[in-house]
Amino acid sequence: MIPPINHLTPGKKIYFASDFHLGVPDAASSLAREKKIVRWLDAIKQDAEMLFLVGDIFDFWFEYRHAIPKGFVRLQGKLAELADNGLPIYFFTGNHDMWMFNYFKEELNIPVLRKPVSIQINGQKFYIGHGDGLGPKDYTYKFLKQIFSSKLSQWMFARIHPNFGIGVANYWSRKSRIRNTKVEEVYKPGKEWLVIYCTDMEQHSHHDYYIFGHRHLPLNVAINESSQYINLGEWVNFCSYAEYDGKAVHLKYFEE
Repeated sequence: MIPPINHLTPGKKIYFASDFHLGVPDAASSLAREKKIVRWLDAIKQDAEMLFLVGDIFDFWFEYRHAIPKGFVRLQGKLAELADNGLPIYFFTGNHDMWMFNYFKEELNIPVLRKPVSIQINGQKFYIGHGDGLGPKDYTYKFLKQIFSSKLSQWMFARIHPNFGIGVANYWSRKSRIRNTKVEEVYKPGKEWLVIYCTDMEQHSHHDYYIFGHRHLPLNVAINESSQYINLGEWVNFCSYAEYDGKAVHLKYFEE
């Protein structure tokens, strides 16, 4: 559980980001993106009251008992620094990094959350999660998610040597849709699954803000007169994130 923030400290903000997809499309561009993310974390650390990383931070991640995918040490080091300095950080798994287990909690003191959460911040209600598998349709992915989330699947993959297992996973991740987001992703009124999900949820549980990743398109959509759906976009093309200043959530772009 995430404790509520009854009163945001004056001058402080809550930050949200998702879909860094570190690891694709190649090592050089992933490293450049990682360094940009570290610059962003340095830029926000002075006024950050809390940080939410909302899934697909890595394009692939699997924690073996004694091994993790190599690389991404700059990001991990910066997150460790921020957490050690007292910044609460919450990490949501996405569909690309659902095989995260205890490493971030044990090494970085960053809790890993697997489902959306509802939290009160400064008197407003937030619903936060990666967004994969929510809303209507997408039955194939929902079925595959059940398989990949099962303890049996995780146990079987852990039996594969990391050199082979991570190598195969990295090969498939390079075919990810994230590589062509600016070309393919457009807003589709009436057909946005997460908008439909938020609209349905509003019928029985009001939230001022629904904040998701996964969609890869920065969006700020009114669900009704008192509720907004925010999609955080991604960092391969947009470098978008959201900040909450105690009154409203704003979409921002880093180093436009």
